[in-house]
Amino acid sequence: MKTLIRLLGVAVALVLPAAVHAETPFTYASGKLLLTGGVNTVEGTAGGGLTPWAVIGSYGEKGQFGANVYATDVNTTDYDIRSYGGLVGLDDRLEISWSHQDFDTEAVGAALGLGHGYTIGQDVLGVKVKILGDAVLEQDSWLPQVAAGIQFKKNQNGALVKALGARDDEGTDYYVSATKLFLAKGLLVNGTVRATKANQFGILGFGGIDDDYHYQFEGSVAYLLTRKIAIGAEIRTKPNNLAVAKEDAAFDVFVAYAPVKHISLTLAYADLGNIVTRRQTGLYASLQVGF
Repeated sequence: MKTLIRLLGVAVALVLPAAVHAETPFTYASGKLLLTGGVNTVEGTAGGGLTPWAVIGSYGEKGQFGANVYATDVNTTDYDIRSYGGLVGLDDRLEISWSHQDFDTEAVGAALGLGHGYTIGQDVLGVKVKILGDAVLEQDSWLPQVAAGIQFKKNQNGALVKALGARDDEGTDYYVSATKLFLAKGLLVNGTVRATKANQFGILGFGGIDDDYHYQFEGSVAYLLTRKIAIGAEIRTKPNNLAVAKEDAAFDVFVAYAPVKHISLTLAYADLGNIVTRRQTGLYASLQVGF
């Protein structure tokens, strides 16, 4: 938690001078192009459904601020995963996000003696800072937009996840994302490298067979069919660090629709890999409202 506070302090120190010297410090406006701010991931930060992008969430440009709130449901073979939260984007440079996740075990909970519908909860607080590049404005450069982020995760069911072999009920993920938008072609490509100890995004705790950070790759490709509709696919690798259950990579194929700037709907087919019992696939649906 101290690391997160230090990062937040550095991020504010980077952005605050712009507010002090601007003629109109941080005004509300929706200056970005439709869908270029991404959508909220299941962990709250801006990106695709599964993985963060280097873009700063909301439609606020430099000298502006914006915010989003969202709700997501992923209904898989055996479980129901619900997530909700929001983010604030400041000066198109700093993003602060929060999300809460509920992992409903449904009938599996009863079979494991936990009770039908036993739910595992997790909170995620994130900070992302743009380091260099501009995915929209720098179309004449091959340089991508690059951002670094941190996610502090707290699992609310510590006794259970430790009984399953996790070392801890809280952990911190660090990641770097690079996003390149080819605006004339309507194509976005993103790559993320994450250092994490999380089992199943943190839903099953942190650490296990070892207590080391594992470096994972996450990737996204999105194509704008029209100004209001995007399609794409994502992959997210995950550590396989719990002795009691195999963990696989997750992927999805999605369509995002923004009828107006303030509302977007994302639908996807998601494959989250094996989660305790077997491979989990199902429908991903997310609604985002913001400016």
